[in-house]
Amino acid sequence: MLIVEGLFPFAAPERWRQSFRKITEMPSGQIRFFGLAAVLLGLILMLLADY
Repeated sequence: MLIVEGLFPFAAPERWRQSFRKITEMPSGQIRFFGLAAVLLGLILMLLADY
């Protein structure tokens, strides 16, 4: 997980910084929705990996 997360700031630090700024300007509800979607996607991928 950290390998994937570290690729973006390593490969394109300025673009990563701009994206992070945009995220901080989003409403809390939208950030929560994306967080929930990421959690659910991760759980689904883990379940699929077991099969």
